[in-house]
Amino acid sequence: MTTPALSGGNRWTSVPMLAWRESRNSRKRLILFMSAISIGVAALVAIDSYSNNLTRSVHEQSRSLLGGDLAVTSRQQYQRTVDSLVDTLARHGIGVGSITSFASMASVPRGSTTRLVQVRAVTPGVPFYGTVETTPSGMYASLQSGANILVDPSLLFTLRAKVGDTLTLGFAQFTIIGTLKNVPGDVGVATALGPRVYIPAAYLEQTRLLTFGSRADYQALLKLPPGTDPKTIVAGLRKHSDSTKTRVRTVEQTERNLTNDIRNLDRYLGLVGLVALLLGGIGVASAIFAYVAEKVDTVATLRCVGATSGQVLGIYLIEAAALGVIGAGIGVVLGAIVQFALPHVIGGFLPLDVTIRLEPLALLSGLGVGVWVSLMFALGPLLALRRVSPLQAIRRQVVTVALGRRWLDPARLLTSAALAASIVAIAVSRAGRLRDGLGMSAAIAVAILVLWLSTAGVSWLARRVLRDHWPFVVRQGVANLYRPANQTRAVILSLGFGAFLISTLYLVQTNLLSQLAVSSAASNANLVFFDVQDDQIAGLDSIVRSEHAPVVQQIPIVPMRIGSLGARATAELSKGRGMSWALRREYRSSYRDTLGASEKIIAGSWFKSGKKLPDGFFEVSIDDNVALELKLRLGDTVTWDVQGVRVPTIVTSLRQVNWARFEPNFFVIFPRAALEHAPKSFVLLTNATTPEQRGRLQRAAVDRYPNASSIDLSVVQETIARILNKVSLAIRFMALFSLATGAMVLFSAVAASRRQRVREGVLLKTLGATKAQIGRIMLAEYAVLGALGSATGMLLSVGGAWATMHFIFEAPFRPALVPIALLTLGMMMLTIIIGVLGSRDVFRETPMAALREA
Repeated sequence: MTTPALSGGNRWTSVPMLAWRESRNSRKRLILFMSAISIGVAALVAIDSYSNNLTRSVHEQSRSLLGGDLAVTSRQQYQRTVDSLVDTLARHGIGVGSITSFASMASVPRGSTTRLVQVRAVTPGVPFYGTVETTPSGMYASLQSGANILVDPSLLFTLRAKVGDTLTLGFAQFTIIGTLKNVPGDVGVATALGPRVYIPAAYLEQTRLLTFGSRADYQALLKLPPGTDPKTIVAGLRKHSDSTKTRVRTVEQTERNLTNDIRNLDRYLGLVGLVALLLGGIGVASAIFAYVAEKVDTVATLRCVGATSGQVLGIYLIEAAALGVIGAGIGVVLGAIVQFALPHVIGGFLPLDVTIRLEPLALLSGLGVGVWVSLMFALGPLLALRRVSPLQAIRRQVVTVALGRRWLDPARLLTSAALAASIVAIAVSRAGRLRDGLGMSAAIAVAILVLWLSTAGVSWLARRVLRDHWPFVVRQGVANLYRPANQTRAVILSLGFGAFLISTLYLVQTNLLSQLAVSSAASNANLVFFDVQDDQIAGLDSIVRSEHAPVVQQIPIVPMRIGSLGARATAELSKGRGMSWALRREYRSSYRDTLGASEKIIAGSWFKSGKKLPDGFFEVSIDDNVALELKLRLGDTVTWDVQGVRVPTIVTSLRQVNWARFEPNFFVIFPRAALEHAPKSFVLLTNATTPEQRGRLQRAAVDRYPNASSIDLSVVQETIARILNKVSLAIRFMALFSLATGAMVLFSAVAASRRQRVREGVLLKTLGATKAQIGRIMLAEYAVLGALGSATGMLLSVGGAWATMHFIFEAPFRPALVPIALLTLGMMMLTIIIGVLGSRDVFRETPMAALREA
């Protein structure tokens, strides 16, 4: 090799030229090393750019998402105070409209099928901003011209109807004039539980669906004239919001809430991308270490012609930096492409249309982070080059000493500290909160530590379990696990970390779906009728029994609110507590004498006859989370407002409720004597064995009691399963970045030791080994590496999935042993395939050609 002078005036200016010349024979392999960084950068760029597009779209569409400049919402019909305020605003030139939302059953006359739908009763002009797109186009403008209805396309399919048919809602009939194509502010997956239908508000009363106990959301939309200060209007409305049980929302609040939700999504997906980036960094470190081992002779020669240790480090640092820029640059381009696929993966969960365009800030930050991470991970192995002596040029046996790790080396310690600080800083920036970032960093450290210990353990174990009587190919394969320039660490770290991520996501998804199935099966009912009035329950009972279906439960529902806690009224408490949700909400409570299957007492005792209570007081059992929110303890008194009647109670028990079960659960339960004569509606649960029987029951109930609604729990279960599958698709899409990074790291780890493998293969061929024997040696080595790496990753995933289910979903965890075993086998086979394919040069090279190259 021709070397420019390394002394005098060009001592440092010649370093870049040397780096360029020295890299000529290994650029392809070095680019492969750095390609692992590309995938992590692609994940970060795609997520950040898409998140910025979301934030911008929210800002641009915030008025369309709300439908007006202000919204006044309530869970009950507006009180006279609210109606008076709204009428006053309308007289002052402010546009006023309303949307009433509730669930009901829809059917087509002479049809045999019914379907639960989400009804939106709208007044003319609503929404004030945004466009409701329909098929045929422009039919939303014709909605108010008569008893018309616009429906989701899925409803036509379910009811076997078509545009122009008549649809029955309650006691009213509507003409289907078109289907809904796009509604601003509505989330696509929300229609899976109940298709949307839009009707004119003028025909709402004719449906007679909003009876006692019916649940509905009332929303008044305001459109302010140009130049009107919204703060003045908001102040006047909020002055009465607590007393009228209403909530005032502004465009800014809508934008802020959606932006926060997007940031949470961005943080979660960003952490997946961060893991892929760090995994790529691990691959870089391992690959660079193997590359440095190959360059010891070259470095020794440079030292012989006058190069200093600093110059040598500079040469290879320039190479690493250049390739880091190339790898990160490829990742930026790939990420820019991938972001155009994200709307198809997660678009169904977003209530807005996102305009995709490239975000320069996201591209630049992805490039900077990628280059920094690749440099920081590469710097540790490169520091070993400072200790290569000129003596190495003539004495090959000092390679191990030259590259041996000196943990007390100040430069190495400083580099390690900088690397750890970088990881923590990036994790905190991605998580958004210091606690979450530190937790993420700790989890990464634990996973890497366990994987690193397993690599050290397998090398130690391989030395001690090797036996002379084993077959030659097995002995050689096992010995490769601890030989110089081995790839044990790179393969196990990359494979184990990838297996850990993929398996954790799979186990969490499996447990959630199994919880859903168990909860549905445990309810002992698959058809629920609700909003059944007191004078209708006996007739509905007869309908169910006429179909030879059992009545599993008849559950009374009594709406109420908290009147006072102790001696303090709710209005007084709301001022000091900022109107807690537990004080504001309307409770739909029930009464019974027995404890339900989905609940257990955690404090106090269940209702007992003969228990001494103050005159006029009744016992009450409260959900533990509500009690915590209200700061209630056993023995505290709560007075309930039941349709204007005060019912004083004493808390005698706290319950833990399993809300995941498919059966009616309640925050508050009373003894029968407390509410038996209160105004109420009913929920009836039955178990119909076939879909045809469930269909007949639903149709008969709707024909006789149009106000009553029903839910087929089997359909709900299938619907939720589809939604979870869509969520899983988004998660798997991001997890593919980690899997792809792991595969690239495996390729680079194999390629890094290609020359060493060729030399070993030549030596074995010279000694008489056949290609089949060499292949079996590789098979034994990669089988052990694949089994250990994937098994370690799977064990870590069990712990990660348990923590996720326990701390986040607060649900029991059951490991799926068979899928875990199959995943382990699959990852092991992937390792073997990549290892053998990456080492194919060993089979092609002849002994003579390889010896000449060496």
